[in-house]
Parts: sequence; C-alpha cells; structure tokens
Amino acid sequence: MAKCNSCGKATTFGHSRSFSQRATNRTFKPNLQKVSVMEKGRMIKKILCAKCIKTLGKSAA
Repeated sequence: MAKCNSCGKATTFGHSRSFSQRATNRTFKPNLQKVSVMEKGRMIKKILCAKCIKTLGKSAA
C-alpha cells in the first residue's frame, strides 16, 4: 500500500483546474522510497516518504 511507515502520509485527492476553471479529479502521491534503516541494532527495510528520510538523516548527524 502507498503509505509512509513513519508518518502515515498517503495518496490524497483533489482537482485539476483548467483555464475555464473546470474541475477534474486528480491524485497527489507522496514521494515514497524503499530504504534500509538501522532500528534496535538491526537493518530493516521500510517504505518512507522523502521528508521522513530527510529528518532521519538530520537526527543521525
């Protein structure tokens, strides 16, 4: 499923607006990546959004 394991960010829905302001349905998909993360001394593969990966890098440094 397209969902971040850390923050729970998932696909959201909205509208595309044309020049005439006609609304058609569209999806906003999160930037999800498969990442290996060190957790409790073990490497675990997780699906995280780019924002969560960025904050993990900041806390490790």
